Amino acid sequence: MTMTDVRASTQARWLAVTSVAVGTFTIVTSEMLPVGLLTAIASDLRVSDGTAGLMMTAPGLVAAVAAPLLAVTTRRVDRRVTLLGLMALLAVANLAGAFAQSHVVMMAARVLTGVSIGGFWAFAAGLAPRLVPGRSVGRATSIILSGVSVASVLGVPAATFVSSFAGWRSAFIAMGVVALVLLAVLAATLPPLPGDPPPTPARPRNDRETAQNGSTPARDAAGGTEAARRPGRRAAWLSRPLRLVLVLTVLLVSGHFAAYTYVRPFLEQVSHAGPALISTALLVYGAAGVAGNFASGALAARNPRPVLIALAALMALATAALPVIGLPLALLVVWGLGYGGVGVALQLWIMREGGGELGTALFVSAFNVSIALGALAGGRVVDGVSISAVMGLAAGLAALGAVVAGIWGRSRTTGS
Repeated sequence: MTMTDVRASTQARWLAVTSVAVGTFTIVTSEMLPVGLLTAIASDLRVSDGTAGLMMTAPGLVAAVAAPLLAVTTRRVDRRVTLLGLMALLAVANLAGAFAQSHVVMMAARVLTGVSIGGFWAFAAGLAPRLVPGRSVGRATSIILSGVSVASVLGVPAATFVSSFAGWRSAFIAMGVVALVLLAVLAATLPPLPGDPPPTPARPRNDRETAQNGSTPARDAAGGTEAARRPGRRAAWLSRPLRLVLVLTVLLVSGHFAAYTYVRPFLEQVSHAGPALISTALLVYGAAGVAGNFASGALAARNPRPVLIALAALMALATAALPVIGLPLALLVVWGLGYGGVGVALQLWIMREGGGELGTALFVSAFNVSIALGALAGGRVVDGVSISAVMGLAAGLAALGAVVAGIWGRSRTTGS
């Protein structure tokens, strides 16, 4: 193979990585579309803000179930085919939401969105070893997963900006078109990615065969057999550090979305911000979040625990202070810096602990359940107490996350 061929092959691999990263950005942006559009959608579909928040709850719960379910049921299907099917489903869901004339139709569209989110994210997270050489797997995985983090902090401001000119339906149409274009890009860039082959039964060996060929069962350094090692591998995703990651995911992500789902009505009712200021505020938040994502990723690669403690503290400080500060831009920057780094820090922690595909699927489930629980709890607080009270809920959960990471995480994190 010539140098030109090697260069072309390398470029094709990284193009595939980039297209998958854009895919994770697209699915998570689609999931979070209602956040910046909540007031307009609620008014158009004639429901309360709290009820409209179910548009965030439904896909989160569905994705939580879809991630491990699809990981098991489609394990022998070519991953390329699966990813293309899930992206096509996302396009249909976004376009159906754009033309929904009732809350029921919108919720049905959001259920389809949840299926696409759970499956695509779970499969995409583990694709790097199949797309790039071993020495580049860490970098490729970070790029693929950065789509999730960047979408969490940039997708909502972008959708809000688009809707400020052409209405909330235009944002759903735009994401539907993006999904269709990305479907073609994925089809062109992804190589065949065969699923797991069916297991081949091992023929039992008797003692005479063992004695004749002089072989013994494979043993590891500790003297255990290969069969003895398998249970440990299956149980890796149940390790204490990984359980801690899941607990922190629930606390920090649910706390964030309890408040962030209702940030637009909060800015309208408490900060008395108009559409232009809201769009600016969310764009400022998004920019801070992107900065937090990459800064935290670099630091968390060494030791995620202290990074997560600091991020949780920033989130708690910002959400606690927002109801008493008239001009929220500075606090939105602090909030964006904090939450922007949470996703990548948790993902790096899960990767370091070697949970495998099932561990990744459980993390995706916990993340999406947390989105759903946060949006649901926030809606109940908004409708039952006040829009300001939801910020107190977010601050309390973030503070609890910092305490849990500080106490339970001590001596349980690799490198701590």
